[in-house]
Amino acid sequence: MRAILVKDGKGPVDNLYLGEAAQPIPSAGKVLVKVKAFGLNRMDILQREGKYPLPPGTPDIMGVEFSGHVVKVGEGVSEWKEGDEVLGLASGGAYAEFIVAPHRNLIRKPDYLSWVEAASIPEVFLTAFQALVVLAEVKKGDHVLVHAGASGVGIAAIQLARLYGATTVTATASTKEKLDLVLSLPHGATHAVNYKTQDFAEEVKKITNGKGVDVIIDFVGQSHWNKNIDSLAYDGRMTLLATLSGDEVLSFSLKPILYKRLRIQGSTLRARSEDYQAQLVARFKQEAFHHITGSSGDGQIRTYIHKVYPWTEIQDAHREMEANSNSGKIVIEVV
Repeated sequence: MRAILVKDGKGPVDNLYLGEAAQPIPSAGKVLVKVKAFGLNRMDILQREGKYPLPPGTPDIMGVEFSGHVVKVGEGVSEWKEGDEVLGLASGGAYAEFIVAPHRNLIRKPDYLSWVEAASIPEVFLTAFQALVVLAEVKKGDHVLVHAGASGVGIAAIQLARLYGATTVTATASTKEKLDLVLSLPHGATHAVNYKTQDFAEEVKKITNGKGVDVIIDFVGQSHWNKNIDSLAYDGRMTLLATLSGDEVLSFSLKPILYKRLRIQGSTLRARSEDYQAQLVARFKQEAFHHITGSSGDGQIRTYIHKVYPWTEIQDAHREMEANSNSGKIVIEVV
């Protein structure tokens, strides 16, 4: 089969090329899918550079989210059959013509979603759902702060917070264009803060009349740490999904964590067990997936595509994400 590979196993964007790889075979409990489109995620860049430790048994081929149709099912799989149109999550292998995924990690693609829209959903929405709903336990009346608000996960988290009844959802971003985007979404942020020119801790205190936020979803890490702690209300919860600004905070006080009874949790998805991922997918399907439409649809949640590339232009797609110029998802079509 054809697949996007990396010359020398790792390296710069110029090392990406369209080559040949062995077609995977579905074992018991797995499903073989012919890929129509796949989503690009920041972890793909880290993996390409050799900076992302892969979970055991993960294929070398990049990509964790995809859409396509079922070609073959492994032993014990009864809910899927050849020709079924699906979207799904896998530990790797989506940058290819065919991928094998656990049967419980697939979701039936509704007719109102295109292949591209369907491929944009699994990783970002499941990551946001896990961080916001499962771990931070967002509830009606909460005040929520979402960093990297114009990213794929950020846009998903903002809309999920609104779906679950948050009173305010404040998004941070670095440019006016991104701030305007998150405020313009039909079920988007209620407030937006430019973290480069404004103190987001002071801003959320103004927005919440001094209370602070109940939930923070953070990807930034080091540079935001002290302001995050300052932003949280009593019994506040923060889910840390990445450390884009750095891993080490050299000096901070533990007192606010103790006296404000804060709960801070790190979270990943790719390295989770198949059972955990299956339970997450099942809950997501039950509570949120049916609310999602494309950007021109009328769903309470919508998926927003920044740009679509043919996979022959995979290098340009990676450059787009590396430049941090995207608002919404970058999706690749297999052509």
